[in-house]
Amino acid sequence: MKKLILSTLVFSSAAVVSAQELTSPDNNLKLTFMLDSNGVPAYTLTYKDKTVVKPGRMGFIIKDGISLADGFEMTECDYDSVDTVWNTVWGQSSTVRDNHKEMFVSLTRKDNGLKMGIRFRLFNDGLGFRYEFPVQPSLRHFTIENEVTQFVLTGDHKAFWIPADYDTNEFQTTTSKLSEVFELSKGVIKNPPATNEPLPYPAVQTPLMLKSDDGLYINIHEAALIDFPGMHLNLDDENFVLSSHLTPDRNGDRGHIQTGSVSPWRTIVVSDDARDILASNLILNLNEPSKIEDTSWIKPIKYVGVWWEYFTGQGSTWAYSDEKDIVIGVTDYNKVKPNGHHGANTEHVKEYIDFAAEHGFDAVLVEGWNQGWEDNQAYLKEKIYSFTTPYPDFDVEYLSDYAAKKGVKIIMHHETTSSVIDYERQLHDAFKFMNKYGYEAVKTGYVGSIIPRSEHHDGQWMVNHYNYVAETAAKYHIMVDSHEAVRPTGLYRTYPNWLAQESARGTEYDSFNGNNPDHHTILPFTRLMGGPMDYTPGIFEGDLSVYGPNKAKLSTTLAKQLALYITMYSPFQMAADLKENYMKYPDAFQFIKDVAVDWDATYVLEAEPGDYITMARKERGADRWFVGAITDENARTATVSFDFLPKGKTYTATIYADGKNAHWLDNPKEYRIYTKKVTSKDKIEIPLACSGGAAISIE
Repeated sequence: MKKLILSTLVFSSAAVVSAQELTSPDNNLKLTFMLDSNGVPAYTLTYKDKTVVKPGRMGFIIKDGISLADGFEMTECDYDSVDTVWNTVWGQSSTVRDNHKEMFVSLTRKDNGLKMGIRFRLFNDGLGFRYEFPVQPSLRHFTIENEVTQFVLTGDHKAFWIPADYDTNEFQTTTSKLSEVFELSKGVIKNPPATNEPLPYPAVQTPLMLKSDDGLYINIHEAALIDFPGMHLNLDDENFVLSSHLTPDRNGDRGHIQTGSVSPWRTIVVSDDARDILASNLILNLNEPSKIEDTSWIKPIKYVGVWWEYFTGQGSTWAYSDEKDIVIGVTDYNKVKPNGHHGANTEHVKEYIDFAAEHGFDAVLVEGWNQGWEDNQAYLKEKIYSFTTPYPDFDVEYLSDYAAKKGVKIIMHHETTSSVIDYERQLHDAFKFMNKYGYEAVKTGYVGSIIPRSEHHDGQWMVNHYNYVAETAAKYHIMVDSHEAVRPTGLYRTYPNWLAQESARGTEYDSFNGNNPDHHTILPFTRLMGGPMDYTPGIFEGDLSVYGPNKAKLSTTLAKQLALYITMYSPFQMAADLKENYMKYPDAFQFIKDVAVDWDATYVLEAEPGDYITMARKERGADRWFVGAITDENARTATVSFDFLPKGKTYTATIYADGKNAHWLDNPKEYRIYTKKVTSKDKIEIPLACSGGAAISIE
């Protein structure tokens, strides 16, 4: 099975008949584009004379037996270069430099005249390339049967991977050699239903982080995923060849394309320093500028919410009633018996509004406010929720007025349980409802493995849906945080109201079967390469068994939870624990109250995927800096150099560190707080416990 994937897709570099080269602005990267004697397009990439990828094929096989992968001749080759700086609406830095060289190759098939273009952009930190399908008389619409793009690696690299799956990204990351992926994925993967073929495992998801034996860090992903299915990667684990595997629709088709369009960018970020991977803006630069002209209403948010209590086993529920025969649009909820432990009730939400106002939070997320949770059978129903009708015990008008008087916003929650057709049917009314009651942000959800009509979360149909929601929300001045969606590809530049996504295994899994201690040292190198994550950090009570039996233990120390506010970037940042737990540790809680969510600059001080990260950030528009340092299951010492501070000034650093005997498993809540005067010349060492961390505020 493994050899079947790529055995017929070998590029013969000995038969190259033409080649064009492109170098990065700093000359460290070199791209070579080639055509062999059969007109097969291919490319190779080197970094500082080390091979990143060997010659790999490019193109598509489309239905009706048509190939856009061979038989080509080059009819045009144009070069360009760009070196500009653009301003972000929000982000890890206030400005981003776009410095790249470009090569555009126009290809025409010799036999039938079909045309395809390939546009390459080479930055100092990597390569992006996309396919362009010009309008042409003999080809207006086509269906993709297969994309043949290859990433031909030089050896058995160390990989940080999750198995390919059309409907979820929420796996534990496995660290292994590529040759071990097939055996290790057994028992983890599942064949997706409602398609004509199973996934040809071994296959993995992007972003895929790799480290070669010769010291190269390589990240493979995609940028600007628009009107196209999400890409997974087939793995020939004997020849170490990765190839594109597009998510199919219910009929097994891998994309319905009109000419005059382009593919997403295929991206390779590469360096011999792991810090450069985290600092890369390549994916962001490959997305189009903001389509929203007036962005003054878009603001990063730090929030609390009625959320964690649903996972801690205290009896609080999303549903208003325990009755199971309720039907939306038919049942009168005023005649339904309440269960007595519905979380989103007026008095309880008022408590969170008061808490947010007292401690300086921007907003309160409320899940379970709307009718329909009694019937939330994922993918079995098409009409489940009302997004404009609250439960009887949730006084939407009163709470909106109360929150406004307190200077706090309420965050709307739209869980669709993958009933996407009905969500789109209600979407405009739902956003008008939000405008009426002063809601400025919405958390959307897509729980459930099968979309009605048997479409997949990562397929073209659903990709278009997620983008449609963000675009429509912008028309109503609404910010979006999407959960269970396809992993991000930098589109938050184009739609800066799309503040964050989940699209990975977040904190909620600590209440199920847990996250590994190295989880947080891997996600910035994988999931976060495409955009910010709503990870929901800030859990202080790490022993979840206090809430009931069979609960996992948090995979971090308390100090590491603080550090995650720096290392797990998001402009939509939650203090996720119960408010009562914050009151038990008010000195540690102070860091969460102080930490910013929008930044002028980011400095990666130390990094090794799967092992440790130390990062500093400057608050946007303020003379305050914050540092986060985290480690995996191994204790280590973080080295913090303060050379990012302005020279000639003295600052006070407040350091939140693991206690002497802290350990994520049996002593997570031991921490110490101390202050130290620092200048740009100083360097300090901070011991980190097993799966521990440290956080620093500087002013």
